[in-house]
Amino acid sequence: MEALLQLKGIDKAFPGVKALSGASLNVYAGRVMALVGENGAGKSTMMKVLTGIYTRDAGSLLWLGKEVTFNGPKSSQEAGIGIIHQELNLIPQLTIAENIFLGREFVNRFGKIDWKTMYAEADKLLAKLNLRFNSQKLVGESVDWRSADG
Repeated sequence: MEALLQLKGIDKAFPGVKALSGASLNVYAGRVMALVGENGAGKSTMMKVLTGIYTRDAGSLLWLGKEVTFNGPKSSQEAGIGIIHQELNLIPQLTIAENIFLGREFVNRFGKIDWKTMYAEADKLLAKLNLRFNSQKLVGESVDWRSADG
């Protein structure tokens, strides 16, 4: 089985720190992956290289068998690659749907937010994940929103 995503020989250095040295990762369809390691091992750096937040110093990134370079999270998301950061960054003054699609809002042909579509897509996603939240409710008004327990 060919990997959907391959990071090969990735190097990334910052002044005085070699964060990644020859790091590699293969991701396959239908599999859940976890990247684990001690603090400072380079996990976050690897994900930031993957999504184009950081530019790799060496190595290659193959997506669907083709070498790619993402120039930021938007371009990686457009290709179908996104990450969930370990820090919970919810905005309690926004709805659940707005938090889900923050920076990726559904807009109509006039550039206005398409609320109906955004709420419908959020509801579909929540149902798929078996989460019972009202997507139109403010996150700050949701029970235990900091732990996402419901």
